[in-house]
Amino acid sequence: MDILEKLKGEIVVSSQAAPDEPLYKEECMLAMMQSVVNGGAGGLRVAGARDVKNAKKYFHIPVIGLTKPEKLPENWKSVVYITPTLKEVNELIQAGADIIAFDATLRKRENTIEEMISAIHNSKKLAMADISTLEEGINAANLGADIISTTLAGYTEQSGEPTEGPDFELLERLVKSVSKPVILEGRIWEPKEVKKAFALGAYCVVIGSAITRPQLITKRFLEGK
Repeated sequence: MDILEKLKGEIVVSSQAAPDEPLYKEECMLAMMQSVVNGGAGGLRVAGARDVKNAKKYFHIPVIGLTKPEKLPENWKSVVYITPTLKEVNELIQAGADIIAFDATLRKRENTIEEMISAIHNSKKLAMADISTLEEGINAANLGADIISTTLAGYTEQSGEPTEGPDFELLERLVKSVSKPVILEGRIWEPKEVKKAFALGAYCVVIGSAITRPQLITKRFLEGK
């Protein structure tokens, strides 16, 4: 079974932590990955060569790799920061990621989207385009991206303010507009939202903060007091 087939209908868990967070320690991230795999995760989305290598070494499910800066720039809504250049693509390829996730928005960039996809495909990997708008998704699909993900919806100037929950409208429009698998990612907090995503045609669903970011989970409960 190929990598894409393995992801169909699955929940992928984004297991990430920033360098200044307690869970960033290698043993902590590995334990987190083991925990979500034990819980039934059908794939992992992890940041950086270290965690990609560990995910590939210890688990036998698809691994989506990406890079992020140690600290987000203040103008993060206007700049490309998820796997921004070919340098980071090559780092993830060398680490063994099955799928390379990269920013495929239409913002100013060092390497073109075509160059990013070409480099990924030349290494026999799959290209996952993280986008924020319908236009960006269609563009990435036309350029050869293997997967389109709503990761950046609400997190760019072009996509406006984030929706209250997942961007189901963008998911639905993408499913109708592109022939590539579409993944719903971003602001998923409830099991019913996963069910709705699949009903709308999501190929699979990526969940991060609701599972792997205890500081954000705690904050939500405190805000609801």
